[in-house]
Amino acid sequence: MIDLDMGRYAAFVWPAWGLSAVVLAALAARALIAARRWSAELRRLEDPPSDPRKAPPT
Repeated sequence: MIDLDMGRYAAFVWPAWGLSAVVLAALAARALIAARRWSAELRRLEDPPSDPRKAPPT
């Protein structure tokens, strides 16, 4: 089995791992949110408006 005992450095190593995991999770969440926003914006721009008066200016 993997030995996860960091000895006297555990107080520094484990928080560093935790902070890294939190940052990576936040970056992944931010990327997913941005992708959903861009996808919705693309759908909005590609779909023709049902009311011609609401069409964006060209």
